[in-house]
Amino acid sequence: MAETRATRDRSAPYAGAVTTTATPPAATAARVGLPAAAAATTLVLWGSAFVAIRHLGQEVEPGALTISRLAIASLVLGLMLMRRPRVWPRGREWPLVLACGVMWFGVYNLALNEAEQRIDAGTAAMLIQIGPLVVALLAAVFLDERLTPWLLVGLVVAFAGVVVIGRATDGAGDRDLWGVALTVLAAVSYAIGVVTQKPLTRRIPPFELTFLACVIGLVTALPFSGQAVTLVRTADAGTWWWIVYLGVGPTALAFSTWAYALTRMGAGRLAITTFLVPPITIALAWLLLGEVPPTAAYVGGLLCVAGVLVSRRGRPRPAAPVPSPVVSPDPSPAPRPAGQEPSDGVPSRG
Repeated sequence: MAETRATRDRSAPYAGAVTTTATPPAATAARVGLPAAAAATTLVLWGSAFVAIRHLGQEVEPGALTISRLAIASLVLGLMLMRRPRVWPRGREWPLVLACGVMWFGVYNLALNEAEQRIDAGTAAMLIQIGPLVVALLAAVFLDERLTPWLLVGLVVAFAGVVVIGRATDGAGDRDLWGVALTVLAAVSYAIGVVTQKPLTRRIPPFELTFLACVIGLVTALPFSGQAVTLVRTADAGTWWWIVYLGVGPTALAFSTWAYALTRMGAGRLAITTFLVPPITIALAWLLLGEVPPTAAYVGGLLCVAGVLVSRRGRPRPAAPVPSPVVSPDPSPAPRPAGQEPSDGVPSRG
C-alpha cells in the first residue's frame, strides 16, 4: 500500500493549502530498508572490531594499535569533513570535548586492546555491554537524570554477570582476571566519554565530535609512540590491512552509518539492537579465529544484558509530539551522534 504525504500547495487559492500525494511503494520500502541496512552494517562492523583487535593482539602492542587505528580514522573523518560545513566547539565546550576524547577514544582503546590479549573477543563484547548501564548511573549523578530503583537493581544484576564471567575465565589465573578488569575499565571509560559528550550534541554535529575525539584519543596514546615506530618497521601487509580496516570500518564508517540510522529510527529502538553485537562477535570469532567464550561466560553475558534491560524499567516515556499545522518539506531531523541520550543506552563498539 502506498503511503500519503502532506505537502504545501503553492498554487492553491488560499495561503497554507495542504495537499496529499501518494508515496510510491518502492520509495516507502527504501525509506524503511535503508535505515535498517545502515543499522545492520554498523552492528556487523562493531562486532568485527572485537575480532580484529583479538587477531592483531597476537603481534601488535596495544599502544601501537591504538595510535595506528585512530590516526587512520582521523584522516578519513577529516577528509569527510572537508566536504561539508563545519561547526567547532566554543570556549567552555572544549573541556568536555577533551574528556570525551581522552576517555572514550584514548583510555577505552588502550584498555580494550590490552584486555583482548588476555580474553577472547566474545567475552570482551559481552562485558562491554555494561557500558550503557554505567552511562545511566553517571547521567543520574552528573546530569540530574532520574535515578530509579530499577537502575540500582540492574547494576547489581550486571555486576553479578561480570563476576560470573570473571570466574568463567580464570582458567589462566591472573591473566584472564586482569583481562576482565581491563574490559570493565574500557566500559567505564566509554561511559564517561558518552556522558561528557551529551551536552555537546545540542550544538555540535556528530562528525565534528567524532573527528575531534579521534584526534584527542590519538594524542592520549602518544606516550606509546615507540610501539608505533616498531609496528611501522616490522608489520607486514596483512597486519596493516587489518589495522586499516579497524580505522575505516568500525570507527569512521560505522559512526556514519549509525548517525544515518539514528536520524530515521527511534533512538530507544535502535539502542536495543546493540545487544546483537556480542552474538555477532561470537559468530565471527568462531568463524575467523576458531575461538568461543567459556560456557559459563554466556550466563554472565546474559546477566549483563539483563541488568541493562532491568534498569530501563520504570523510566518515563517521552511525551508524544504535538502535530504542527505547518508541513515541513523535509521530515528528516538533523543528524545526531550515537550517544546522544545516555539514558536510552548508547551503542558499544570495539
